[in-house]
Amino acid sequence: MEIRAAGIAAGTAAELVWLLEHPPLYTAGTSANPADVIEGRFPVHASGRGGQLTYHGPGQRVAYVMLDLRRRGPDVRRFVATLEEWIIRSLAAFNVRAERREDRIGVWVRRHEKGGGYEDKIAAIGIRVKQWVTLHGMALNVDPDLSHFSGIVPCGVSEQRYGVTSLADLGIRAPMAEVDKILQREFAQLFGQITDQTVGKTENAPASTRSTRSVSVPSR
Repeated sequence: MEIRAAGIAAGTAAELVWLLEHPPLYTAGTSANPADVIEGRFPVHASGRGGQLTYHGPGQRVAYVMLDLRRRGPDVRRFVATLEEWIIRSLAAFNVRAERREDRIGVWVRRHEKGGGYEDKIAAIGIRVKQWVTLHGMALNVDPDLSHFSGIVPCGVSEQRYGVTSLADLGIRAPMAEVDKILQREFAQLFGQITDQTVGKTENAPASTRSTRSVSVPSR
């Protein structure tokens, strides 16, 4: 990802979106608190993105979005808001009403059946911008093992009324290929077509050293 982003910044590589599944692991953003690792059941990788701790694993669609904001408009907040809108529109295709929150990171679903004020996160966002090229992106819970989130305080949110959910947890059995089709369609509506998109699985590589000329931004 670092190599590709550098190529995009230099004008020698095209923009790229990776749609991936990781093996079970935790990633730590630049604001992560080590005390939020409750049980070290999986490896913890320093990611260099904004935000705190989150879980990645099978059944979760991770999207790494590498776009050139110099060409698209150097507005990081607008980019993050558009990522949120991408997730919200994609979930709407499955009849899930998801929403952003001003005081909490990620995309959320109201859980009225659990009680007043209960909400669960269905997608996390954390990015980094280096030389006006975006890195990292979002993670959407399709059908992961939600118990794996219990080893950490996800994104530093510890209030009992805020949990995690997935499409499967909401009673929606969506094949990953169908999720990818919707994500690709809604991405094109918001960001336009890009020539390179890669879908697959990957082992998480060691994080590269964070550049002093980069910024890391969690979602709002």
